[in-house]
Amino acid sequence: MNGIMLQAFEWELPSGAGHWRKLRKMARKLSRDGVTAIWLPPAYKGAGGKNDVGYGVYDLYDLGEFDQKGSVETKYGSKEEYIKMVAALNRAGIQTLGDVVFNHRMGGDEKETVTVHRVDPADRRMVSEETEEGELYTRFTFPGRKGRYSDFVWDHSCFTGVDYNERDREHSLFLIDGKSWAQDVDAENGNFDYLMGNDVDVSDPRVAGELTKWGEWYLKTSGLRGFRLDAVKHISAAFLKNWLAALREKTGREIYAVGEYWHSDAEVLVDYLERTGNAMNLFDVPLHFHFHRISHGNGMYDMRTLFDGTLVSTRAMQAVTFVDNHDTQPGQSLESWVDGWFKAAAYALILLRKDGYPCVFWGDLYGIPSRGIGKVTELETLMRLRRECAYGDQCDYFDHENIVGFTRQGIKSRPGSGLAVLLSDGAGGEKRMCVGKHFAGRVFRCCVGGQKDVRVDREGYAVFAVSGGGVSVYAPKASLVTSALRRLSGRRL
Repeated sequence: MNGIMLQAFEWELPSGAGHWRKLRKMARKLSRDGVTAIWLPPAYKGAGGKNDVGYGVYDLYDLGEFDQKGSVETKYGSKEEYIKMVAALNRAGIQTLGDVVFNHRMGGDEKETVTVHRVDPADRRMVSEETEEGELYTRFTFPGRKGRYSDFVWDHSCFTGVDYNERDREHSLFLIDGKSWAQDVDAENGNFDYLMGNDVDVSDPRVAGELTKWGEWYLKTSGLRGFRLDAVKHISAAFLKNWLAALREKTGREIYAVGEYWHSDAEVLVDYLERTGNAMNLFDVPLHFHFHRISHGNGMYDMRTLFDGTLVSTRAMQAVTFVDNHDTQPGQSLESWVDGWFKAAAYALILLRKDGYPCVFWGDLYGIPSRGIGKVTELETLMRLRRECAYGDQCDYFDHENIVGFTRQGIKSRPGSGLAVLLSDGAGGEKRMCVGKHFAGRVFRCCVGGQKDVRVDREGYAVFAVSGGGVSVYAPKASLVTSALRRLSGRRL
């Protein structure tokens, strides 16, 4: 089966809405819809308690069990609900991936007086030789947990830098005296080790040991099958390589991992994969930016270059392709929202082609009510088409600056498989494409795009059409998808 990953949240989900319970009830439906892996939001207590999306990490061991930061439950529910939900998803054959945030900690319990150096935020290599005293919230004692699962106390020696000095109530960037930034991180701003909050020093053997201990505990406690790794460009590549290796050795399992390295240059991503010993997959950020530029390009984008400089064109087996996510949605830190008119076409490009591991975004599948953004209406059909039809040899027709397409010729072991896709960022049009001689005389039905049936000639070709700024997807008339759509619509296709 063709795999589909689902990012099972968006940034503005309401607090207290029982998200873990909801996902548990949805497990079988998601499996039927073709979801084979699910990226779950951070499950541990954030500094904002039940209102924290999960990226303001406070206590990795508190999965909604202890009264800390003003609540017992996290935004998504309780520990018990989380574990039951993971078990239900696993039983449904869906690989469960936990979101791991290692870069920073927030919401310290106590202040410490610490000697610090000022750092130029635009070039973190520029560190003042002068020192000053700071009052920093760098001591984490987790009083609500009282040492259960781990008695490790985090203090300033566990961090490299901070962005706030309580003494002067000043927001700036400070390096803790005696510490240095990791060198095997992204080179933006001279050195991009620091991102936010209290920057975790993973080079400290005590910290690395505690995080490995936690990883083993987390897998055993939760039942997760893998990880989504947050902000890896800010974390030592050597640490993550060693951390994953240690967990794989301790558990005797593969432990799938995909990292978020936010960079538009695929060569940087490939270099990172090499430095980590290819220990993980990466999200194809360059491809996302192609989609964003097309959707805002007023037809001026050259569609023939759509996959140029992307991770999926360079390292197809390690590329997790996506259209949007919680960070790119409107109002968020990396906002680069793909405009709605191009969403279906973008999803056709990641779901129906042979290369890449596609990740569907919750906000596209179900909408973002808080922003008045509706769901991508064609998305469930495209997911079904991937599951049933997107198999076999691929023929590309990227030969026009505005209208491009591709076909999949199907395989014998998947009766009814095969398809044709045509998309445009300008005026509509037609293209003659080959689906294979074995389809000679067969009718292909338009499942997405509202076009007329086409009949394949004896050479295996047909002329497929697309409307302006649209996408058309055709499948063999007798396929499971066209039959399912007929049942859903109550009419003959």
